[in-house]
Amino acid sequence: MVAGEANEISEKDAKKTIAPEHVTAALKELGFPEYINPVQDAAEEFKKQQAGRERKQNKMERSGLTEEELIRQQEELFRNANAKYNEGPS
Repeated sequence: MVAGEANEISEKDAKKTIAPEHVTAALKELGFPEYINPVQDAAEEFKKQQAGRERKQNKMERSGLTEEELIRQQEELFRNANAKYNEGPS
């Protein structure tokens, strides 16, 4: 019920993601104002936790290779796949 209302509110704002302010607006609209402050507090705590987390490395960063080296490897893989495809059935 709350999620549905929050989704409608986010769509009215032309947003694809439901944000905390959409949830609090939905709670107000549905007559649950007593939950607004706890939801805002939880959203703020979550935001603080996320700011303190280490950013995960993506695969490119973990590879230890330069972008040029990765592109070279990718091109070689494409050449090999193309050659194998053009050979036909074995």
